[in-house]
Amino acid sequence: MTRVQSILYDPLLPWPVLAGFAAVAVVLVLFALWRGLRGWVWRGLAALILLLALANPSMQKEERETLSDIVILVVDQSASQQIGDRPAQTRAALETLSARIKARPNTDLKTVTVLDGEGDSGTRLMTALREAMADVPQARLAGALLLTDGQLHDAALAPDMPAPLHVLLTGRKTDWDRRLTVKNAPAFAILGEEVLLTLRVDDEGAVPDKAQRVPLRISVDGGAEQEFQVPLGKDLELPVTLPHGGMNVIRFTTPTVDGELTGRNNAAVVQINGVRDRLRVLLVSGQPYPGERTWRNLLKSDSSVDLVHFTILRPPEKQDGVPVNELSLIAFPVRELFMDKIGQFDLIIFDRYKLRGILPGLYLRNIRDYVEQGGAVLVAAGPAFASAESLSHSPMADILPADPTARVLEEGYTPTITDLGRRHPVTEGLEEFSPAKTTEGPGWGRWLRQIEVVPKSGDVVMSGVDGRPLLILDRVGEGRVALLTSDQAWLWARGFEGGGPQLELLRRLAHWMMKEPELEEETLWAEAEGQNMTIIRRTLKESVPDVEVTAPDGSTQRLTLQQVTPGRFEASYAGKDIGLYRLNDGVMDAVIALGPAAPREFVETLATGEKLAPMVEATGGGVFSLEAGLPRVRNVRAGRPAAGRGWLGLVPRNAYLTTDVTLTPLMPTWLMLLLAALFSLGAWLREGRR
Repeated sequence: MTRVQSILYDPLLPWPVLAGFAAVAVVLVLFALWRGLRGWVWRGLAALILLLALANPSMQKEERETLSDIVILVVDQSASQQIGDRPAQTRAALETLSARIKARPNTDLKTVTVLDGEGDSGTRLMTALREAMADVPQARLAGALLLTDGQLHDAALAPDMPAPLHVLLTGRKTDWDRRLTVKNAPAFAILGEEVLLTLRVDDEGAVPDKAQRVPLRISVDGGAEQEFQVPLGKDLELPVTLPHGGMNVIRFTTPTVDGELTGRNNAAVVQINGVRDRLRVLLVSGQPYPGERTWRNLLKSDSSVDLVHFTILRPPEKQDGVPVNELSLIAFPVRELFMDKIGQFDLIIFDRYKLRGILPGLYLRNIRDYVEQGGAVLVAAGPAFASAESLSHSPMADILPADPTARVLEEGYTPTITDLGRRHPVTEGLEEFSPAKTTEGPGWGRWLRQIEVVPKSGDVVMSGVDGRPLLILDRVGEGRVALLTSDQAWLWARGFEGGGPQLELLRRLAHWMMKEPELEEETLWAEAEGQNMTIIRRTLKESVPDVEVTAPDGSTQRLTLQQVTPGRFEASYAGKDIGLYRLNDGVMDAVIALGPAAPREFVETLATGEKLAPMVEATGGGVFSLEAGLPRVRNVRAGRPAAGRGWLGLVPRNAYLTTDVTLTPLMPTWLMLLLAALFSLGAWLREGRR
């Protein structure tokens, strides 16, 4: 506690007025001196006393409490500070600095720890310093110290420093690191088309042996790795063709070399969503009927569908006397479609087609082979399917999931999703697309015809009259087949009795037949949001096994999935590390990448003071390497250089808190008036007027 005295003035008149009075007084005194009046001194003293009385001086006494200086120490504990021996350097420097600063008289230490920023925002060093300064009065701030590797990602947020800023760098001069960077990777790519990824492998720092080429390993969806030799320090354009639709996870790695700082930036994960450019569909129609136009309109209304419609407008048995050479200007390329280019179609639809000898058995056998090799066929059966002209009597019978009984059921019924269909992705939740859903059923319009069949294989996902199979889905070889045992689906599109979800059903069928991952019956995948993932298992069974999650560091954890809807099981998992996670339940496996392809914390790992140098120089501080030893701490005056060889400076602020203030008039007013009168009287007596 200290006491300070000072004189304050609280003028009775504004200072400009007092200045005017003072000027007049000076003029009058000078005039008296010029005239030789012997009382000019007394007159001047009287004027001075009057001016002093108008200035109203007071004696101020303050009781002051001395406040300590504050030093801010920001400790970087981000991911890049956990590599090499930097943690040990940081701990040792923190202990010694804290002891030295706390031992200084009248000094307090405020320590702030900086962790990794949210998401992939990196090291928010300046943000932490700014927040720490917000809680400290600037008048008490003696300096700030940053214990870091110098790699920060918010340099633009540097605060204005009223005191020296010093940087204490971890790391060593011999540090070096190899870094793999994915410079360009699209989020989407078209299946079957090449996309270019730009990669680069760099060696930075004190590299002991400069290599010309390094190995690069590539794996897709966690599969077997392929190794290539790539040039070091040059951009590499890598053409990639996605193997399947949906999310493709591509992992690039280069082996960790002895002596490099970390292997965390030797790998990068790219996730590319494979999409189809256009869906190529071949629609093969039989004899025209009301539903044929509906199929065509549905397919043509989708801009992503390329449709080729093969239809029979004039059957061979029709005899109308028209010469054959006048029936068509251009011959239909039947052989080209069904032999040469059949593999270019994603989906073939047979709509009420029957055998008439137009498509030879060789063509139908080719379609069967097309399915077994990975193609897709949808058969919408009409009455001819139950006759001798049925496709079941052709080479395609080997791939059809059911045989007709030759019975056609001509009666109204509402299509129903079976118990298995409620778990199948093609028909799961299809009731939600009902125009008039009720408690008694989905609210769909009726169909009026169904072909009775006997299933041979596949999954019955929809039923019709008395529970008979209506929609059967099957896998044949590498391909897929769907059999719709009715030609009445067009009634839904026409809105008969409210209609139904024909468009949604067709869309799902097409995507299932093209093996879209989200419509697989048995599949395991995960959806990521930040560092959290939702693990999803779809199955046609009643239960699923536990899923084993393997983290990037090799640790494992088993999770039990809970059923959320029929056939869909889920579990949540929080990933601690950024990288590739593997999922396996003994039957299915999957991979997913959490976090960015290249975390910002490992883009640059070498310790450097270059990013902080402008801020340090502006405050007169310094950048010190801990490898050379911890600098001494000394006091410096404000405005002087605060760093030198082996020492750093702090500015004593001498801040205080005023606890009490007392004001006492310097002289009573009546006394000042009396003195002014006495001086005036003295001047009159001096000039001999008594």
